[in-house]
Amino acid sequence: MSQAADPRSPVVLVVDDDAAIRTVVRWQLDDAGFRVLEADDGTSALKCIRDEHPTLVVLDLSLPRLGGLDVLRSVRSGQAGRSDTPIIVLSGRSGEGDRIAGLDLGADDYLVKPFSPGELAARVRSVLRRSAPDPSVEAVVVGTLRIEPASRRVLLGEEEKELTPKEFDLLLFLATHPRHVFTRAQLVDQVWNSSSQWLGEATVTEHVHRLRLKLEADPSVPRVLRTVRGVGYQLVDG
Repeated sequence: MSQAADPRSPVVLVVDDDAAIRTVVRWQLDDAGFRVLEADDGTSALKCIRDEHPTLVVLDLSLPRLGGLDVLRSVRSGQAGRSDTPIIVLSGRSGEGDRIAGLDLGADDYLVKPFSPGELAARVRSVLRRSAPDPSVEAVVVGTLRIEPASRRVLLGEEEKELTPKEFDLLLFLATHPRHVFTRAQLVDQVWNSSSQWLGEATVTEHVHRLRLKLEADPSVPRVLRTVRGVGYQLVDG
């Protein structure tokens, strides 16, 4: 960890079994003003997340003892404390299947090796900006649906709904643009900060399906999260 780092700066945990990669990433993030912690396997990463509560995690998939996807799954299930800790997957696996698996489990971004350390620092800043709640917005209300950005709570009537971080992000984005129809490509860009070249639009379809299971009285006949045939999706007041 950089001794010159401001103690108020965000803390980034870098998880990779390659010491050379950790060193390069640490130097870049130090220069960008972040405080950096390191872990070289999945088990150590989970312990560090539980004990140190990093602001963001940069996570390799190919790890000894416990794989990166298992670490991601444990964090998102709440087994390591905060379930909404932002996570950027850093991996040598470039196949679409691996990207979709990581993003579906709740990764906030996915960067393929070899990578530019400068690009990683930029993505860290971007993910932190997106994950920071707007304190001026107390709640977004659409019909009986109430979304609280600061606490990341979702209420349907009086019932609180448990959403994954990316399900929440997708719902909040649609709720802040009620009745506006977005294509899958637009949602990939706005919610996942990616493009259809890197992230299949089927990921959007799957997340919409999961949201309907949690929010719709009859998911087969959606009244809140609607499909506009041939275009995309919109959130309405039901």
